[in-house]
Amino acid sequence: MAITYELIHTCKQTGARYGKVHTPHGSFETPMFMPVGTLATVKTMSPEELERMGAPIILSNTYHLWLRPGEDIVKEAGGLHKFMNWDGSILTDSGGFQVFSLSDLRQIEEEGVHFRNHISGEKLFLSPEKAMRIQNDLGADIMMAFDECPPYPAEHKYMKDSVERTSRWAERCLEAHQRPQDQGLFGIIQGGEYEDLRRQSAQDLTSMDFPGYAVGGLSVGEPKDVMNRVLDFTTPLLPNDKPRYLMGVGSPDSLIDGSMRGIDMFDCVLPTRIARNGTCMTSNGRLVVRNAKFARDFRPIDENCDCHTCRNYSRAYIRHLVKANETFGFRLTTYHNLYFLLKLMGQVREAIKEDRLGDFRDEFFEQYGFNKPNAKNF
Repeated sequence: MAITYELIHTCKQTGARYGKVHTPHGSFETPMFMPVGTLATVKTMSPEELERMGAPIILSNTYHLWLRPGEDIVKEAGGLHKFMNWDGSILTDSGGFQVFSLSDLRQIEEEGVHFRNHISGEKLFLSPEKAMRIQNDLGADIMMAFDECPPYPAEHKYMKDSVERTSRWAERCLEAHQRPQDQGLFGIIQGGEYEDLRRQSAQDLTSMDFPGYAVGGLSVGEPKDVMNRVLDFTTPLLPNDKPRYLMGVGSPDSLIDGSMRGIDMFDCVLPTRIARNGTCMTSNGRLVVRNAKFARDFRPIDENCDCHTCRNYSRAYIRHLVKANETFGFRLTTYHNLYFLLKLMGQVREAIKEDRLGDFRDEFFEQYGFNKPNAKNF
């Protein structure tokens, strides 16, 4: 099997899991945050920088790479790893989320989805079989099944039909997957906020024996307490010996809360996106470095951080670069934000091993300001 999971320790305080995911391009400890490299690049970062900051796995996007440069070109280059010069693990999503989020004009049928290219407007069609063929050509270590991504909120009847379609599509994905010895295919649990539908989806997909499972349909606009409640009743439905991936989550509080609920893998564009607006994650909360008050502040972004940015550059200098739209400024804030989350996950893993993740959460939330009234979140 291409992907295996090793459960090493369960936190006695919270039930969180410390483990390792083994892939054809190396193993990585969990819980882990995966930087997003949509178009075979994490925006403004080089693969060497990602490796240096300790990122063992990144995510790329099937939909976007299908449109440009095309999976045929990536395959001809020797696969995504060679194409982008990345030796670590890669996960590709199925493209389903982009089809449903970027296209206003789409038609869902049992066969697949008709929609329009968000760049050119041309008509396109994506099915479970096509999503598998594209991902097989891209050659990522972990592939995602093609699913329907319902909106939030959605009526129970709509969500039930969606869950049942996602289960049927998952079966078709398994049948169409051509490289199971080289690439692991994860199923995606859907069902919105409905416990009975999450249970139905989990039963359907675990019966198919995927090497890993994602919890989809969260971080799509629902309040964080709803997401945590859904995770509370969903993750216990998933196998203990398979990795669990919460899609699209990357705020510090949700990474900790998700880990406490048994999640092993996370991804999100949040740290790179806000970095390009001059917003930084720090040990004391959110810092918007482009604000005028930092014009003469010669301290690092975060005095408790030892990343390359914080060891070498001041808030004043980075503010100047960001205000001037200099790419180097965006590189510095992006490096810091990714390093911050990767280091946070290292702290989470240590807390799990020491059976104190609940205490760590309380301390972090207090220091970060999440417990304050009107706290600014991401």
